[in-house]
Amino acid sequence: MTVSWEELLASIGSCERCRLSASRKNTVPGEGDPRARLMFIGEGPGANEDEQGRPFVGAAGDLLTRMIEAIGLKREDCYIANIVKCRPPRNRVPESDEAAACLPYLRAQVALVRPLIIVLLGATALKHTLGGDYRITRDRGRFVERAGVFMMPTFHPAALLRDESKKRPAWEDFKAVRDRLYLLKQSQQSDLPTP
Repeated sequence: MTVSWEELLASIGSCERCRLSASRKNTVPGEGDPRARLMFIGEGPGANEDEQGRPFVGAAGDLLTRMIEAIGLKREDCYIANIVKCRPPRNRVPESDEAAACLPYLRAQVALVRPLIIVLLGATALKHTLGGDYRITRDRGRFVERAGVFMMPTFHPAALLRDESKKRPAWEDFKAVRDRLYLLKQSQQSDLPTP
């Protein structure tokens, strides 16, 4: 079933599909270019995100913004979303049923954006997008293609803030994303008919 952005955002804004809705201040649907070639998926909103209704606005968000800029893009060139759209209490990991309740929204966002690459930020995004057989420490840095979209698991920016040793591999992942995105854009342009 195809929905418009307006319908999708209205559904997210009034959602009561799971218990997370009871304690939220704001839903955090996502933001950015609705036709972005690069999409980021994180875990869920934290306190700052719940307060502002925007994804990745705290310290981890600042780091993500700097990493995006380091590969030659602006945050507003991308689309940024999360597995769940409401803050889990005490920033705990979303329960499986909470993630399942929100996944139709995320699938609709991906269908509307139609990105070339999706970066999966952390174990929760990886698990609920590609499945429980994947592990962030084992599988980060390797592209997985699903339905013509390349997905790159990497460490969540919050993990980089807690453990400096993860910054180098995450930077390597971002450079691989940058290079693959360039090649995919070039391929798309060469497929266009000549005038």
